[in-house]
Amino acid sequence: MDGLRELIVDNPLVAFTTLLLVSLTLPPLFERLRLPGLVGLLFAGVVLGPSVLGLLDPAGDIEKLFADVGKVYLMFVAALEIDLQEFSRNRDRAMKFGFLTFAIPLMGGILLGRWTGFGWVAAVLIGSLMSSHTLLAYPIVMRLGVTRDESVTVTVGATIFTDIAALLVLAVCVSLQGGDFSPFSLTLQMVGLAVYAAAVLFGLNWAGRLYFRRTGSEQGNQFLFVLLAVFLAAVGAQMINVDKVVGAFLAGLAVNGVVGDGPVKEKVEFVGSVLFIPFFFVCMGLLLNVPIFIEAFTDRLGLTVGIVLVLLLTKLLAAAIAGLWFRYSPMQILTMWSLSLPQVAATLAAALVGLQVGLITAPVFNAVIVLMLVTSLVGSTTTSRFASQLPLPVGPLVTDGTDDWLEPAGTPSKPFVVVVPLSNLSTQRYLIEMAAFIAQHEKGYVVPLAIAPAHAHMDDPQLLNALTYHQQILQTAQAISDAVGTEARPQIRIDDDIAEGISRTAREYDAQLVVMGRSQTEGLRARLLGSLIDNVLWASHCPVVVTRLKKTPIELKRILIPVKIMTPQTIRTIRFGQVFAATHEASITLLHVSDLIRPAQDLQRFKGQLRAVMAEGDQVEYGIKCVRHDDPAAVILAAARHVDLVILRSMRRRTAGGLAVSDVTHQVIDTLTCSVVLFGEPHS
Repeated sequence: MDGLRELIVDNPLVAFTTLLLVSLTLPPLFERLRLPGLVGLLFAGVVLGPSVLGLLDPAGDIEKLFADVGKVYLMFVAALEIDLQEFSRNRDRAMKFGFLTFAIPLMGGILLGRWTGFGWVAAVLIGSLMSSHTLLAYPIVMRLGVTRDESVTVTVGATIFTDIAALLVLAVCVSLQGGDFSPFSLTLQMVGLAVYAAAVLFGLNWAGRLYFRRTGSEQGNQFLFVLLAVFLAAVGAQMINVDKVVGAFLAGLAVNGVVGDGPVKEKVEFVGSVLFIPFFFVCMGLLLNVPIFIEAFTDRLGLTVGIVLVLLLTKLLAAAIAGLWFRYSPMQILTMWSLSLPQVAATLAAALVGLQVGLITAPVFNAVIVLMLVTSLVGSTTTSRFASQLPLPVGPLVTDGTDDWLEPAGTPSKPFVVVVPLSNLSTQRYLIEMAAFIAQHEKGYVVPLAIAPAHAHMDDPQLLNALTYHQQILQTAQAISDAVGTEARPQIRIDDDIAEGISRTAREYDAQLVVMGRSQTEGLRARLLGSLIDNVLWASHCPVVVTRLKKTPIELKRILIPVKIMTPQTIRTIRFGQVFAATHEASITLLHVSDLIRPAQDLQRFKGQLRAVMAEGDQVEYGIKCVRHDDPAAVILAAARHVDLVILRSMRRRTAGGLAVSDVTHQVIDTLTCSVVLFGEPHS
């Protein structure tokens, strides 16, 4: 038995398999218990580590590798997720609040560290651990529809200041750990950091833009370039005696504007959220010493409680000062406080560095884990409570000028063009009919599109067979369009990339809409590299409608449109529903699922906005239904039982703390039994 155990412990393949199993199973289980998924990963690390089962060794090669890679990747993703445009719009106030929510907890942590007997360098590091914040609760304000509230945008923008400042303090502390604390050494270190930071921020940004421009749509090579950039910056940081997490964060800022919100960024975050970052949290759990962790609640209770209380009070003080300065309401101040509470990404990465270099002790490290758990739970629950009392955005909403086709019929100055990619004779009829009805209503025409995969030789028999097959598809599409009474201009092309062929044709015809069919299932390749629909959404210049129709479009008389928040994108989705309903006299139900504690007056204002939006589009029969419930997906599925078609808006969510956030659309779309339309916008 001992020999078998030694074989398991010393086998890197077993360790890797164990990490995969834990990352797959535990986060969903803990989320069902209404606990953050990362808590489950830490718990698994404790159980599998030397304190309990001893199946994983924190000093093992593969564990150390994934701990380092995960730490670097976590900080890189944290920088990649910062919305630089949002920061620019509220730069002054974000910088002011960022300074307050960094400096006040820093001073509180330094005083606590000195009071508990730590030296100056260690005390400063303890303060820096409390000075940053992770936007773990941001998906909550997204769900509540208050992301445009200035208090929220200022807090989000402050993240860039707090994270950079906290990591710079970490870099200085680590470099001074091995020598004397002197003005000369501090100045030398700061100069080195400034030169290095400028080289990374400007050098990688320039190289990234040049490489992406030259490689075009080669997403695989672009993904590899981004990985090379982050680890090259991490290695460079170590060469100047700065911790690698600083380099990773700077690399994330450097390539942030290069990758934008495109498919490369999605792949980078996907790899991190399913592999490296969960592995990092498990490896963090391996470092937890259970007796010392228990000691943190007994003999070291004062230190643990002190760190948590100082963090809570100093973050509240920073939010209160900023809120009074900016003349915010009490609920806005409390929302800023709750959003800036969670200490996950930068805090855990810096704590691990401090433990490794001997700046902080094991009891402090365990207290930081307690701080992470407490602030994650308190931050999430308080954000849900306070942000739900912020007023929903009111007043007229203007679109961004990309939705001319949504104006009343006859007003567009150019023909309304609908591109319909086709590949299957058995499923194309409903697609063509829907596109033809919409084009006819808007006095335009459809472009049935068939794309034959390219071959090295244009006389290849496979290519000739494909062209013959696609010509038959287009002939059938022409007949369907003629039966509906809509002009069709069939197009066949040869392309080595189907998604690019679709988006290029749509651009060449200056189309206002692309209508596609959705497959029932997606394979592993689509999940890893992106499906055809994903790639068209990323590349297309116009909205893309993805359908899964169970009936002919003219039979879809009852349409349900769930509406979460009122944005220009939401308005365009409603407009599409109005246009489609007007083609065959269908009725629309607008469904809004609100938070349980949302004030009644807010719901009445929201209903008023919905009526105003409906009044501006095609006049169709409609109703508005508002439901208070904590599970929007369940409400949508229940309402869908009584309709023929559900129109959902495709929206990609950022990740929080590197862990994937579920989306109501994804929960609903695969469960619905009726017809479904997914209205997706480019770069959404």
